Amino acid sequence: MTQFRRDETPQPKPFARMLATKRFFARLVLFAEQILPRALMPASIVLLFLSAGWLGLFRVAPWWLHAAILLAFLAGLFFSLLPLTRIRWPENTDADRMLEERNDLPHQAIRVQDDTPATEGAFGAALWREHQARMARMVRALDTGLPRPDIARHDPWALRAVPVLLACIAFAYSYSNRAGLVTDAFRLPQQQVVAADIRIDAWVTPPAYTGRAPIFLTGRQDTASAQEQAPAEESALITVPQFSDLTIRITGAGPEARVSYAGSGGTGPIVIPASADKAKSEPKTEPQETVQAPRNGVRNHLYKITKDGTLSVGGQSWNFKITPDSVPDIAFDGAPRPTANASLEMSFLAHDDYGISQAWAEIKPLDEPPAGARSLYAPPEYRLDLPRRNAREAKGTTSRNLSEHPLAGKRVRITLVARDAAGQEGRSVPQDMILPARQFFEPLAAAVAEQRQVFALNVNDLPRAIDLNDALMLYAEETIPNLTHFLLIQSARTRMALARNDDMLRDAADHLWEIALGIEDGDLSLAERRLRDAQQKLSDALDRNASDEEIAKLMQELRQAMQEYMQQLAEQAAKNPRMAVNPDQNNVLRQQDLQKMMDQIENLARSGSRDEARQLLSELQRMMNNLQAGRMQQMGEQNNAMRQQMDKLGQLMQQQQQLMDETFKLDQALRDRMQRGDPLQGEDNELFGQDMPQDPGQRNDPNGQPNPLDDMTAEQLKEALKQLRQQQEGLGKQLGELQKGLEQLGVKPGKGFGQAQREMKGAADALGEGQGEQAVGSQGRALQALREGAQDMMNQMQAQGQQGPGQGIPQYGQNGRDPLGRRQQNIGPDFGDQVKVPDEIDTQRAREILDAIRRKLGDSLSPEVERQYLERLLDMR
Repeated sequence: MTQFRRDETPQPKPFARMLATKRFFARLVLFAEQILPRALMPASIVLLFLSAGWLGLFRVAPWWLHAAILLAFLAGLFFSLLPLTRIRWPENTDADRMLEERNDLPHQAIRVQDDTPATEGAFGAALWREHQARMARMVRALDTGLPRPDIARHDPWALRAVPVLLACIAFAYSYSNRAGLVTDAFRLPQQQVVAADIRIDAWVTPPAYTGRAPIFLTGRQDTASAQEQAPAEESALITVPQFSDLTIRITGAGPEARVSYAGSGGTGPIVIPASADKAKSEPKTEPQETVQAPRNGVRNHLYKITKDGTLSVGGQSWNFKITPDSVPDIAFDGAPRPTANASLEMSFLAHDDYGISQAWAEIKPLDEPPAGARSLYAPPEYRLDLPRRNAREAKGTTSRNLSEHPLAGKRVRITLVARDAAGQEGRSVPQDMILPARQFFEPLAAAVAEQRQVFALNVNDLPRAIDLNDALMLYAEETIPNLTHFLLIQSARTRMALARNDDMLRDAADHLWEIALGIEDGDLSLAERRLRDAQQKLSDALDRNASDEEIAKLMQELRQAMQEYMQQLAEQAAKNPRMAVNPDQNNVLRQQDLQKMMDQIENLARSGSRDEARQLLSELQRMMNNLQAGRMQQMGEQNNAMRQQMDKLGQLMQQQQQLMDETFKLDQALRDRMQRGDPLQGEDNELFGQDMPQDPGQRNDPNGQPNPLDDMTAEQLKEALKQLRQQQEGLGKQLGELQKGLEQLGVKPGKGFGQAQREMKGAADALGEGQGEQAVGSQGRALQALREGAQDMMNQMQAQGQQGPGQGIPQYGQNGRDPLGRRQQNIGPDFGDQVKVPDEIDTQRAREILDAIRRKLGDSLSPEVERQYLERLLDMR
């Protein structure tokens, strides 16, 4: 058997360094395997200590428990560290053994490098060196690996995971506002700072109608650090809209934070209580004692900012500047006017800084009611149709039929009211007028409607209404030829006599109104009422954003009501001989046109364009309110006479326009002759009473054609002026006769007619004196005065409820076109409102321009292109 001994022969340096490095790492692994199981207990104690500090155990525990826990941790840590003192540094042999075992090296490949055989001999030594060389090649590929402490053998129940999980939870909790600190374990109880355990959040919410986003004033508040900081300085100025909602939310336990708002008016700060106490007491200006809030409670402090001020919460403050919310402005866009079917049409203009939510007309009677009078009906409601919701600028026209209200035909005062989303109301300057009333051309229908109005305005006049009914029934054979009408009126008398309360009286009044409508129009008035009800239901549904199914249902009801109404209108129109003989195609409203409008309304509503649909529905209502088909036969001889007078006025204005044109042409022709230096120049100058400038270079006739005045003598010119004067005097006489005719019809001629007559007399005198230019100016002013007088006459007809041509016709859109795109042809005679009559200044300016063109044309040095352009201006080419 071969014996070995330690070899003292030094190994090669590279191999020795490599082997030493591997042994060193192996000794480290062995040392870690010894220390890790023994460090498990101290590490667990440290993690438990950190968890207790982060969870706030030392902060809330009493002093004796605080001390006991701290001593327990210190003692446990001391005894758990004792096993670490028995750890020793591993030897090389231990490292060699570990490397050989974990790398599965045979024949002690590492330890053989330090051994030598006990026997000597050349052959044995050579064989031993070969063996060491082979083992050395195996050593180079050794791997120490990671430590294998085998902790599971020391902790079979895996209790080591409990301190780790507890420490992770405590660490996450350490970022909350109620977490503790590790240093709390080493503070004495009297040295700890007990801070309010609260969180303050504050923000401002502008009103929804402003469209502005909320403004956050503060975020998370670290109470402990806030107590150590100095009081916060005043913040920068924050601009918010008026009526913004201020919200302060305080979360957590601790002393209650004082919330106050100090206005800029010099008053004391207003203490804002929590929302739960807000209903019990108003905010108080006296300072309140600090009270302990409910532990873990949430308090919301709400306040509406109406003026500039400073908010103070828990040592912080914010300054607010208010952007005032102005009151809406609304005004009439022209005087209220009646329509063809006695509806009331009003145009308005409105403005608000954030938008108008709703607008209406407030209608109140002007006449003082008798003492103790009591009306059955409230004042009429008149809602204005806004072009779109919350519009800052609103301009529109609304038509409502109020003829059923008992106040119809009475003097009322109308005030427009606009309200914004904040509830502020703006009012217009009131307008006084007679509320449009339905005209009954049947005397029996008018008498029945009068009975209703008598006791509807004052219940105390019910006996008088019954007496009127009895008087009407006194000679029923003569006054009530229709038996059905007789029975209906008798039943109405019974209802009035048996009425015991306001509801029964209103039922009797409605019954009388239906009787009057049936006598007057038959089924037409009932169909008209159903149409108005269908339109109102659809308008209300569009206002409240109803569903598509409800809109479709209401549209079907509107189509059915429209069909019934148009059918009744057609039957009434067939009874009108004048319309049957010579119908005005421009006034015909076809069923397909209405169907097209209703389809467009439904499509707009389905596509979400509710504002446009509501606006188009309003236009449809206005069109239906101005339909006159079937009613023209009831207008009577008085309205026919009024139409004749208006036609005469239109013809008079046309003749005056023609006369002014002839005067201007004659005056211009005479001036041209005098500028050319004709032989009659001196006589003409004497005729016109003025000196005319001469232009020897001007030789061409401005129109390029022979002028018939060139062959006229001075006497013939004087005769032409005399004829123009006679025509002017004749127009003045016609205007006088027209005024007398209007007075006979109950229309008072306005100031415009008087001014026109004076201007006509002045024009006649100027023609007699040969002052053509002055005559043209007077004729132009007379024509303008005639237009003003015509407009005043139409206004009087509207006020009297006399529906003549052009009355109550709304001005749809632009250039007088209705919603169907047709130009309105039923607005009476053309008074030339769209044509501006030239005055003296305009005439003189036109003459100066013509003279300048002629002088330029007479310049022989002008280019040919320029001469052609000037000739085109004078209409010579």
